[in-house]
Amino acid sequence: MNSIFTSTAKLAVLMIAMLGSSITLAEIAVIVHPANDSSLQADDIAKLYLGKSKKFSNGQSAIALDRGEGTELRVKFLESTVGKDESQMKSYWSRLIFTGKGIPPKVVETDAEVKELVSRNPDTIGYIDAGAVDDTVKVVATF
Repeated sequence: MNSIFTSTAKLAVLMIAMLGSSITLAEIAVIVHPANDSSLQADDIAKLYLGKSKKFSNGQSAIALDRGEGTELRVKFLESTVGKDESQMKSYWSRLIFTGKGIPPKVVETDAEVKELVSRNPDTIGYIDAGAVDDTVKVVATF
C-alpha cells in the first residue's frame, strides 16, 4: 500500500507542477519596426490600443495589431496595459464602433504573423511572447 500511495503522490506532484507551468505566461514584448524611433510608455501603448491615439510619439501613424480573444497573451496584455478584461474591451469597442468613433485593432493569430507584419510596416505595433523576439523587430516595452 505504501508504494501505491508513493506512486500516487508522485503523480499528483507532477500534475500540479505541470499545471503550474502551463498557467505561467512568459513576458509579453510590445514590438515595432526596427526603424521606428518612437519612445513609448505604458500609457502611450494603452492609448494606441484604446483608439485614443493614432500616432507614435514621433508623429508617425500607428496601426495596432491585437491577438485573438481568449488567448492567455491577450488577457495578460489587456490587464497590463489598458486595465480591462476581454469582456470590458469588447463592450468598449462595441460602443466606439456603434457611434462611429473607432475601429478596433486588427486581430492577428500568431507571434510569427505579428512579427512579419511589424517587420514589413514601420507604422505597426503589436505584442508577442518575449521568447519569440528576434532582430526583425524592436521591443519598446515588456509586461
